[in-house]
Amino acid sequence: MPIQIVRNDITKMKVDAIVNAANNSLLGGGGVDGAIHHAAGPKLLAECRTLGGCKTGDAKITGAYRLPCRYVIHTVGPVWHGGTFGERDLLTSCYKRSLEIAKDYGCETVAFPLISSGVFGYPKAEALRVAVDTVGEFLADNDMTVYIVIFDKRSFEIGEKLFNDIEEYIDDRYAAEREEPPEARSRRFNALPKAMSAHDAALPGLKPRAAPVMSAPFSLEDAVSRLDESFSEMLLRKIDEKGITDAECYKKANIDRKLFSKIRSDRRYKPSKPTAIAFAIALELPLGETREMLEKAGFALSHSNKFDIIIEYFIERGNYNIYEINEALFAFDQSLLGA
Repeated sequence: MPIQIVRNDITKMKVDAIVNAANNSLLGGGGVDGAIHHAAGPKLLAECRTLGGCKTGDAKITGAYRLPCRYVIHTVGPVWHGGTFGERDLLTSCYKRSLEIAKDYGCETVAFPLISSGVFGYPKAEALRVAVDTVGEFLADNDMTVYIVIFDKRSFEIGEKLFNDIEEYIDDRYAAEREEPPEARSRRFNALPKAMSAHDAALPGLKPRAAPVMSAPFSLEDAVSRLDESFSEMLLRKIDEKGITDAECYKKANIDRKLFSKIRSDRRYKPSKPTAIAFAIALELPLGETREMLEKAGFALSHSNKFDIIIEYFIERGNYNIYEINEALFAFDQSLLGA
């Protein structure tokens, strides 16, 4: 049930259904609408003529004909008039109705374009937020894989302030890590007080902090038993400690149920780094516990890796919304979490 943001031509997506950003007539147009009609062939237009159009915010389904999917779900997004004419509600309805229809027709995989963000003028960053929020809410209660298909980088935007904040955060850490000679970095790290991390030392004017206090005491026997704790065992322990269900965890992690089942059943399962981090995000672990979970899978966070720095940026700010994190990772051409 993950959301995946992918860069592709939606007419090439091999899924159960693709969603067409149509106009009220459903008789074709420009942009995505025109591309879908062209790829599907004239029989799609012939079927659309029988549907009697479609209201803004609603959706209707047809066959896919020459497209590599089973269905085309046509939805009509709002034209942007400044945001005070119910545009968000109408756009939300487009995604909800399309997903409801896809569910009714037994679709397990659905691909959406960024509805209304082309000639209809909906601001791309806001259109993406509506898409991710609405799809994410639907997937909390339904099993489906949903793709948000971006044709090119010009079609994709996250908020300018967020992008600039992350870019500055990356520059402050990524550049410094790469420019400092390894021997100097080693001497600096070894000179730090034990309670102060290398990351903290890179922040100007920061004083050594007190050693962290454990959130809950545990015995020496517990500590020794965890020395050989695997990633799978740590994950299941953390789920129990957080008092959440397995399903709540893997859905928040943007992870497929089948993959979670593999991890649960195999004590020595070694996940990919994005999967391990996705679970840390779902469990809302602080940075230290995130690093510990990664170590169990054989990974670490590094300031020489943009992906790692972006993850650190969100964790430090207490933002554990995996969909927002993935939007930022996509904007910086990094691997996405989960999925």
